[in-house]
Amino acid sequence: MGPRLHFQRVPEGKAAKNRVHLDVRVGTGLVGEERLAALEAECARLVPLGAVHVRTLYDGNDACIPMLDIEGNEFCVD
Repeated sequence: MGPRLHFQRVPEGKAAKNRVHLDVRVGTGLVGEERLAALEAECARLVPLGAVHVRTLYDGNDACIPMLDIEGNEFCVD
């Protein structure tokens, strides 16, 4: 199966310039430290390509890494 796009309406307006927020799914089916490791590996691959690591969100089970592309548009490694 190849990449999929899902469009979701949200109630709040977008304050920044971009109108699309992409989630790059790399940890599907993984939990805890295994999921965090997969997300961190993808983050490490993207940074040399120009992405900026904003922060790592991790609650001991689920994880998400918000990032910025080279034009400042937000996306998440999820």
